Amino acid sequence: MASVAQSIPAPASPLNWFREFLREELAPYPGRGALVTRMVAAATIVMILTMTFRIPYGAYGAVYALTISRENPLATLNAVKTIVAAFAMSVLYVLVGAMLFLHDPTLRLFWVIGTFFVMFYALSAMANYTAAARFGYLLIITIPLWDEHVSASFRVENTLWAFAAITLASVITAATEVVFAARSPQDDVVQSIADRLAGVEELLDCYKEDRSVDSETTKRLTRLAMVGTSRLRRVLQRSGYSPHYAEQMGAVVALAGRLLDVAVNLMHLHFDVSDSDRQQIRTVARNVAGIRTALLEGRIPSPIQTSDVSSRVPLMHELETTVSMIPAVFTGSDSLSAFAPRPAGGDPPFRLFVPDALSNVEHIKFGLKGCLAASLCYIFYDAKDWPGISTAVTTCFLTALSTRGSSHQKQILRIAGAIVGGIVAGIGAQMFILPYLDSIGGFTLLFLAVTIPAAWIITSGPRLSYLGVQIAVAFYLINLSEFRAQTSLELGRDRVLGILLGLFMMWLTFDRLWGAPAVIEMKRVFVSTLRLLAQFAREPVSKDLRVAFERSYSLRETINKNFDSVRAFGDSVLLEFGPSRQQDLAWRSRIVQWQPQLRAVFLLRIALWKYRTQLRSFELPGAVLLAQQEFDNRSADVLDSMADRMEGRASAQHGDIKENFDRLENVIQNCVTGPSQTLSPQLQTFLLLSRKTESLENSLDDLMEREV
Repeated sequence: MASVAQSIPAPASPLNWFREFLREELAPYPGRGALVTRMVAAATIVMILTMTFRIPYGAYGAVYALTISRENPLATLNAVKTIVAAFAMSVLYVLVGAMLFLHDPTLRLFWVIGTFFVMFYALSAMANYTAAARFGYLLIITIPLWDEHVSASFRVENTLWAFAAITLASVITAATEVVFAARSPQDDVVQSIADRLAGVEELLDCYKEDRSVDSETTKRLTRLAMVGTSRLRRVLQRSGYSPHYAEQMGAVVALAGRLLDVAVNLMHLHFDVSDSDRQQIRTVARNVAGIRTALLEGRIPSPIQTSDVSSRVPLMHELETTVSMIPAVFTGSDSLSAFAPRPAGGDPPFRLFVPDALSNVEHIKFGLKGCLAASLCYIFYDAKDWPGISTAVTTCFLTALSTRGSSHQKQILRIAGAIVGGIVAGIGAQMFILPYLDSIGGFTLLFLAVTIPAAWIITSGPRLSYLGVQIAVAFYLINLSEFRAQTSLELGRDRVLGILLGLFMMWLTFDRLWGAPAVIEMKRVFVSTLRLLAQFAREPVSKDLRVAFERSYSLRETINKNFDSVRAFGDSVLLEFGPSRQQDLAWRSRIVQWQPQLRAVFLLRIALWKYRTQLRSFELPGAVLLAQQEFDNRSADVLDSMADRMEGRASAQHGDIKENFDRLENVIQNCVTGPSQTLSPQLQTFLLLSRKTESLENSLDDLMEREV
């Protein structure tokens, strides 16, 4: 028997937890230094141009040069086009509103309040979040301008300057990315996945060669586990990849992260390895190496069958199963190229709003809560004639999220960023550094001293990255708002007070009005995903192929969005406290464990959907098609029963889908043809897809039955 020893660490003190948290978020990862270099270069160029040519709103231009998506040149170019279009629409909206409502204070107030609702509703209901955020942000920074007692021509001119400054920053950022990309072209997603697989392979090599795990391997795996996969998920969300490729690689990212977590846990255990165990480890290491090589070469990894031999090595079964799930993601694909032809049926139709924009009351609630918080801030600073605290409205807009944990997260990071960037760096520079600077060169050094640490923090995970944004925003608004050294401390004081006012209003509205703990939202969205996936398994319900494609795209889009939402809510659970915290963390752990497996089932279902619709090259014999429908319907029933279990309801569905799969397999075996009496490649692929679906779904059902 293998001897296994595992120590249970004592709960970490808050100080130790915070130290570990910073070490995890600030640790370097492949490509981070190059990314920070590009960000700082773009922001510095924008700063020098705006200060040299005295371009108004240069602070906002530098902020956008620092924060525009830049995971790859195509993603950056797409982001720039979206930003410019959104800002143009925002400028048009402001100018039309000014012409219609500027001369009547009462109408002006109602127009502003209505604008706030439009902004927050768009954040929740628009299909393109970047466009909604940019549209609203320009409105927020220009609304105070139209409240000032200045000429109309000055207001129009500065509104157009705001658009010009941010557009210039966007173009400079895109040009910077193109220049850097020409020097080092690569697919960041594939390379990052390959790095994680290489780390797991190194660990398995240590075990199969019967040698202790060296310190370099330990450091590499620990660092990669600390970085996590949130950055890669953001890359896929913002990229210009085809929808099918993004779906596949999203699942591979999740599985690679899960594989790395298992490997790190295995690394901290002590056990004996027998000869048979060593052979199994060797096989798994060879499979990992094959997957890594195939991904780097743009090929589809070969299917992997798990062994039926039980291993005495702890976590080896989980490791082997996760490795076998990665090639299954690509079953039915022809290429891994991000620019491969789109899946049969063409691209999803363009949507301005999400499918449930009008039917889901949550979008209305979100708009009303955000509108109430921003309106209270606006009325307060307008009544007090205190435009310096207009950052309160900006705070409401930037911290408006749908759950308490995620809202708290951005609020805490925003006030911390305001203190570090506004008081420490901004006001500190005014008092001790700026009086001794007399050239753009000296100011550039100060700018770099603040921008480089801010950019490094921005490239952290989602738990900390917003802090870097706020450090840069606070510093830029104080020291880039005018074309001279800022000598008055009132500006920095007012910015910080405005942020505090906005945070208070957000607490008042978002926490006390329709508030929902993140773990409840996490469970709700996960249950919704199970039911949507069950519905997708029964598709198509219409014989009209065009209608079938539209329903398929709608379901796939919603399911993908739910997967991302579950991960976001999982991060938010960590920031919520109370008597039920341990129970909430346990639910979070379970759902995070289940999600990669459910995502793999989803991708297999996408391939099986093509057989159900009898697309060209996916036709099935009539008997097999009928058996598939029975199998898929039973599979959908099992998914619904999982959702019922999560909701604490008794389900009428019992058992698994093995009986239906056995019947399907028998029907397929009766379709053997040719002298060799073998299945056609098409039926072999279909059988492999169905077998993997049955295995994953039964495994997930067993897990949930034991833990729920």
